[in-house]
Amino acid sequence: MTRVKRSVHAKKKRRSVLHQTKGFRGQANSNYKRAKEALLKADSYAYRDRRNRKRDFRKLWITRINAAARLNGMPYGQFMHGLKLAGVELDRKVLADIAVRDAETFSRFVEVSREAIDNKEPVAA
Repeated sequence: MTRVKRSVHAKKKRRSVLHQTKGFRGQANSNYKRAKEALLKADSYAYRDRRNRKRDFRKLWITRINAAARLNGMPYGQFMHGLKLAGVELDRKVLADIAVRDAETFSRFVEVSREAIDNKEPVAA
């Protein structure tokens, strides 16, 4: 079998890990073994938090919509139900942005929602 000399690739791998851990505390930015462990942990946090960010933003949007809807005398659940009945297909991100930037437009959405709930026909049992 032929002899394989690995030093080029091994150094390249180590250099890459140490470059990625630049700015980490303690030995995690200079000692390869510690840096590799820190990078594994950092990557797992990054993977998890990319998903959690979506959850956090949705919570924020719902909180903003709820606050604005209650200022107009309607709880969040009823407001969203009324919009669905009215056929308004705006997502929570856009509604939250409208609630923060343009209260007058948001109050019109509340009125649309209220009218849709009032005009809803009772379902026969």
